Amino acid sequence: MNIKMSAKSLIITAITVIGFSLASFTEPGERFFEIAKNLDIYATLFKELNRYYVDEINPNKTIKTSIDAMLKSFDPYTVYYAEDEIEDYMTMTTGKYNGIGIVTGNRNGKIVIMLIDEGTPAEKSGLRIGDEIVKVDGVDLAARKINDAGKLIKGQTGTAVRITVKRYGTDKLEEVSIVRDVVKMKNVPYYGMINNEVGYIDLKDFTGTASKEVRTAFTELKGKGMKKLVLDLRENPGGLLNMAVDICNIFLPKESEIVSTKGKVEDWNKTYVGLNAAIDTEMPVTVLTNSRSASAAEIVAGVIQDYDRGVLIGQRSYGKGLVQITRDLTYNTKLKVTTAKYYIPSGRCIQAIDYSHRNPDGSVGKLPDSLRRPFKTVKSGRVVYDGGGILPDIEVDRPYPAAVTLALSNRYILFDYAIKYHFEHPSIKPAKDFELTNAEYNDFVKWAVTQDFDYTTQAEKDLNLLEASAKRERYYENISEQLKSLRNKLSHSKEADIMKFKDEIKTALEQEIVVHYYLQRGTREQSFAKDPEIQEALKLFTDMPRYQSILKGN
Repeated sequence: MNIKMSAKSLIITAITVIGFSLASFTEPGERFFEIAKNLDIYATLFKELNRYYVDEINPNKTIKTSIDAMLKSFDPYTVYYAEDEIEDYMTMTTGKYNGIGIVTGNRNGKIVIMLIDEGTPAEKSGLRIGDEIVKVDGVDLAARKINDAGKLIKGQTGTAVRITVKRYGTDKLEEVSIVRDVVKMKNVPYYGMINNEVGYIDLKDFTGTASKEVRTAFTELKGKGMKKLVLDLRENPGGLLNMAVDICNIFLPKESEIVSTKGKVEDWNKTYVGLNAAIDTEMPVTVLTNSRSASAAEIVAGVIQDYDRGVLIGQRSYGKGLVQITRDLTYNTKLKVTTAKYYIPSGRCIQAIDYSHRNPDGSVGKLPDSLRRPFKTVKSGRVVYDGGGILPDIEVDRPYPAAVTLALSNRYILFDYAIKYHFEHPSIKPAKDFELTNAEYNDFVKWAVTQDFDYTTQAEKDLNLLEASAKRERYYENISEQLKSLRNKLSHSKEADIMKFKDEIKTALEQEIVVHYYLQRGTREQSFAKDPEIQEALKLFTDMPRYQSILKGN
């Protein structure tokens, strides 16, 4: 290894990284001297480690670890991508990759297909969710102890890959040859009509085609008679800023101010406006959000709210008001760096956490509600608040799932039963009409209690803490009988709990079963009748005076 060249490369890379973030020195000359001094120390340290450390050092892994540790002191969105991670980065930003369109997971040491994307080579080939992948191009995954089959399955478009699978209910191996293609992960995995006049668009990402997909969906639904729209931004982590601007422009007139960015580099500060004619500025709109709606999703939700263009329904959004850009570094590496905060038309920034001011232990806290400032919406002047995500106009309470429900889901008991159900039932009703009978649910209960899973309720966890505290403070003997009595009352029976939380578990199981037959489209259509936010939106659309009253702040 050439130490001088490695040190030089390290300095070039580190200067590029640190140059965007180091701002603790006011004078440019002093700042750059400190940068050069510390980089020289770092390069010297690395050289000495490489020469004298007892074991061989992997330079790529070591430097990556140190860069990641440095960036962790800023915020979670400032990220370094090494050369071997660029493919994953491109997939994240473009939503495209070369492959067959499956998601795999490790189930008890076996590589299993967990999800199949619609319209992909995998779906067309006849692969099923739940199929165990035994070999890829003749490579035995178990013998090679390969946990990530994705790297073997991905490859150049137009080339074939041979997948050997074992299907539930048989020991026979089946080999399928699949021609790889460009797999485009859809920003809008589903859109359709909920009823004769209410349309629904499920927007799950903001990659480079998001606005085009939403415009296409909106136009098609209008052609089918849509008079009101439910725009679902739940579970949407955000993405490209320009896509959020263009999607807002669908509902707002050309030249409407959408969002402005403000950061340290003043030349990069910019106000974004709608560049196109709106498709519809009058149609009633409800926007669904939850705690995982973030970034670009919050821009869309916040702008719709700021212009009193629609009613927000659900839970408070995540609270990410930060903007990132990507900078090219040497040797085909990249840095995604936070450069600004964004502000929506009312003037508010919804960033919930201040990463620049950390607690002594390095942690950061959310902005208390008492410190949130009031702003007014553009059209009606109703009061909205900054600094803690977007608060919906109609809050819908989402009860935390029962411990047994989480255990059934997290331990893949629901997933495994859906595979079994699919094998025993070659077809089911259309997704929107599918529902398990009581007899079918009872069959599930009998099967589930024989499976290897357990769980601890929150009440049991709290009791364990109380018991530990009592022993530590030497009060246990005084209350031991009461604690034992309480533990007996809290002790759970799997079968009793699965019946007690039947409605919750049955809904989750139906969703899991439907995806095995109809993929993502099916889960959406099946959920309409039981989804509390969608039901709240439909209820609001039947009471338009209330809809208008909310927008006017009455």
